[in-house]
Amino acid sequence: MAIALSALACWFIVEKQLYDQVRTDLRSAEPEPLPRIPNVPCGSTPQGALDVALANPRNNRPTGDLGPPLRDTQNVSADLSVVCLPPGSKRAIMIQQDDSKVFALRQGQPVIRGGQYTDGSPAMVRVAWYRNANSSLPPVLVMVAAPLQPVEDSLEKLAIILGAVSLGGIALAAIAGRLVARSALKPVDQLTDAVEHIARTEEVGTTIPVHGDDEIARLSTSFNSMSTALANSRERQTRLIADAGHELRTPLTSLRTNVDLLIRSDQTGRPLPPATKTKLLGNMKAQMQELTVLIGDLLQLSRPDSPKPVRNLAVVALHEIAGRAVERAELRGPGLVFETTTEPWYVHGDAAALERAVINLLDNAVKYSPPGGTIEVRLQQGVLTVRDHGPGIPPDELQYVFDRFWRSPSSRQLPGSGLGLSIVAQSVREAGGEVSLGPAGDGGPGALATVRLPGGPHPE
Repeated sequence: MAIALSALACWFIVEKQLYDQVRTDLRSAEPEPLPRIPNVPCGSTPQGALDVALANPRNNRPTGDLGPPLRDTQNVSADLSVVCLPPGSKRAIMIQQDDSKVFALRQGQPVIRGGQYTDGSPAMVRVAWYRNANSSLPPVLVMVAAPLQPVEDSLEKLAIILGAVSLGGIALAAIAGRLVARSALKPVDQLTDAVEHIARTEEVGTTIPVHGDDEIARLSTSFNSMSTALANSRERQTRLIADAGHELRTPLTSLRTNVDLLIRSDQTGRPLPPATKTKLLGNMKAQMQELTVLIGDLLQLSRPDSPKPVRNLAVVALHEIAGRAVERAELRGPGLVFETTTEPWYVHGDAAALERAVINLLDNAVKYSPPGGTIEVRLQQGVLTVRDHGPGIPPDELQYVFDRFWRSPSSRQLPGSGLGLSIVAQSVREAGGEVSLGPAGDGGPGALATVRLPGGPHPE
């Protein structure tokens, strides 16, 4: 459309320029005075007066600009009844009734109008009024015509050329546009194929190549990130199910074994000794408690998959949460010494989740502390630290401590599901903080857990 409009505008501009050029030439044109030639064809009246007027250049000069003769010329009397064709004029010019108004105006400025020859050819006509110096001779009209057929032929050729150029330009633009569009939208096609492949096969993790840095490249990068995140999420989900099944299988197998033993003793009529039965029941209770803790941990880790109620979020006193958690930890480790130093610190979060996180940190310290060991709990400037004096964590295992179901090979014989520190990391992240676990900073034995939570010393 742009090419066609440009060609059309070009044609109109050229047309206007050509016609304006013809008008300009006619305005500057002035026929030379004609010599006395007896055979100049005129109308029925004697031609002497017109011939004499045209024979003397000083008697027929108009008030306008003078110039050389141009194209076809004819001389017309005031009443438009006598027409003379000077030598060199090949065609007569059609006279219009409005030409008589030039006499009425009595002005020397020429009038430019459209017209035609007597043979029907188009022309542009200049009509000028000439005053004769001799008052006995009448004024005349000198009509100079420029044929327009060459102009129209040129415009017709130009229309054909512009039409051909426009069609060629449109064809080239269409081809180039299609090539550019196909090249630009190729990543979109690849993205569509990848999405359809994932929808059809459910094979997440499929990526597409990224080229450049435009919007399509950004879209492809975002899709690759999303696909990779989905693949990682599915992998974590699969691993979580497998690990949960493995952790559940051990207590369930032990429970089933103990229950089968009790049932067989009753069926065979050989009851178990009271001490053995009491031990079996104690083991079953411990296994039930282990299952309860494991299921609770799994429910805790599944919370991000569902919307969190807004009512759980509030400004909570972290120092009070730490104090309650220490009291519960003292019951679980009666032989341990707890050194507690806390300063007021208020955070915005879920009080129950944060208390569960602090309790898990203390449980971890209690689990690995030697008998009679010391556990140091500090809360200063929003930084909560829990330090034990146990065996510590090997450096090559620090990167796995917050993974779900991960347990150090040296602690596999200890009770637990490997979910406690995962719950700590999740709860701290939900409160906008960060948690880390590493060796004690003073070079002594044990591990140091550090929790940083945004907040302030005063409730707001």
